[in-house]
Amino acid sequence: MSKARVAILKTSPETVIDDYQRLCELAGLKGSLQAQAKTILKDNITWHNVFPGVNTTPWQLEATILSLKQAGLTDLVAVHNHTVVTLPERGEEELKFKPIYERHGVPVLYNFRPQDMKWIDYKPAFKTLALHKIFPDGIMIPDFFIGKNIVQLPTVKTHSYTTYTGAMKNAFGGLLNLRRHYTHTWIHETLVDLLAIGREIHSGMFAIMDGTTAGAGPGPRTVIPHDKHVILASADQVAIDSVAARLMGFDWRHIPCIALAHAHGLGKGDPAEIEIVGDQAAANENWHFRVGVNLATGAGRLFWHDTPLKYLQKIFFHTPLVNIFIFASEFYHDRFWYRYKGRGVVQKWQAESPWGRLFQGYPK
Repeated sequence: MSKARVAILKTSPETVIDDYQRLCELAGLKGSLQAQAKTILKDNITWHNVFPGVNTTPWQLEATILSLKQAGLTDLVAVHNHTVVTLPERGEEELKFKPIYERHGVPVLYNFRPQDMKWIDYKPAFKTLALHKIFPDGIMIPDFFIGKNIVQLPTVKTHSYTTYTGAMKNAFGGLLNLRRHYTHTWIHETLVDLLAIGREIHSGMFAIMDGTTAGAGPGPRTVIPHDKHVILASADQVAIDSVAARLMGFDWRHIPCIALAHAHGLGKGDPAEIEIVGDQAAANENWHFRVGVNLATGAGRLFWHDTPLKYLQKIFFHTPLVNIFIFASEFYHDRFWYRYKGRGVVQKWQAESPWGRLFQGYPK
């Protein structure tokens, strides 16, 4: 039985671009993607505000573009998605992606703009675990994704609903439309379904994960940042998530999306079936992260998980009443938490962390 390969390296701000390129070579980037196909860069704008550990980093994005071009994959395009509380256009500027795209000639498309792509009905060959129940009228995906390579660019962080978030979760925004909140009760099964769909429609898949500053606690936005100086890459979306989860201190068998994906043969979750290349010592670290909740994610868990309020979902989330929750989340995260706590965390990171100082050095 062949093993999945996950590359992991320790890095520094002085060497991170070169280290990412070496990482991609170790992980087999060139052989994982189809040379003749266009390659989608699916970065992770979890929050349009700057916050350490939350979003794709500028050095992760830049090094990925350089690594792809070095491997002969020059037909690149970035695709952003919209969420009800995140503005990708603002994030592209605040997170300093825009100058990188312009410098390297990478166009940007949006999966929610009809002029860029259309949403079409899709019938998976995979027997879906949840999507057919959540969307009984049909599963829809963006037509542009079909036949393209895709490179997922997540960060290493915890998530209040899924324990962790990584390559599998990064596909969530690209392949589902604005009604993604319908899936939260069955989020792990949904991620497995989306991975199966991705394997059917993409000509190649790869993931490059940044753990230079990782996030613990009430993720995916209001995390506690920890400088860990680690980067990972793999063609196996399940294996890279399993390794990242283990770094954070979690057992892959207790994370349903990883365990289910492994059981369905969509990737390797069992460490015994994963070959680590690069820095073995880094792969054996245990950061003992804990998952937390904030006011907004705690309220969401009451409705999406196994509580009596779960049965009121259709009233609150499948009607215009959902706008109340959208406003509440946006108000809490952007106007309250970020204003009174988040900005202070960012300022401390920029003043004291070598990664924060590196971020400041990137042009906006």
